Amino acid sequence: MDTAPRLGTDDLTFRAATDADVDALVSLIESAYRGDSSRAGWTTEADILQGQRTDPQGVIDVIKSPVSKLLTVEREGQIVACCQLEQRGEHAYFGMFAVSPALQGAGLGKVIMAEAERIARQAWGAKEMHMTVISVREDLIAWYERRGYRRTGKMTPFPYGDERFGIPQRDDLQFELLVKPLG
Repeated sequence: MDTAPRLGTDDLTFRAATDADVDALVSLIESAYRGDSSRAGWTTEADILQGQRTDPQGVIDVIKSPVSKLLTVEREGQIVACCQLEQRGEHAYFGMFAVSPALQGAGLGKVIMAEAERIARQAWGAKEMHMTVISVREDLIAWYERRGYRRTGKMTPFPYGDERFGIPQRDDLQFELLVKPLG
């Protein structure tokens, strides 16, 4: 996973996404998870899901939500990563996390997660960060566990039949809740 040369973080810019970013963000998210381009990185879901990962409306909904922020990460003027933060009472939800496949494994994900956790803690007073991960993604779950997240065993069904979330290639998909204290 962490095999690429380390990236410098001095040249990263973190900001809230705007409407003007929608197309670039959809492309980034799709490239990190679906299709042949996603196979350049290690976060691909191409073997378990086909179809789309998100669409312009899904990205706009996060940007426009009064309780959400779509954190955009730029390097040399290009969007290279993003993640969704959503305020949910005493915890924050972390989702829509994508790093350009060409930059995966260089430490960028760790930096983005640390910034997202800092924002949730400082801006909203969140005591925990929650996320859901497809339970068969053992490599991805292990990566999150190394960052302090713990598996809860709480599962929710995958939305089979709703192609907005992709076209499943297997019948055992479900989401597991992962939690990290932000103390």
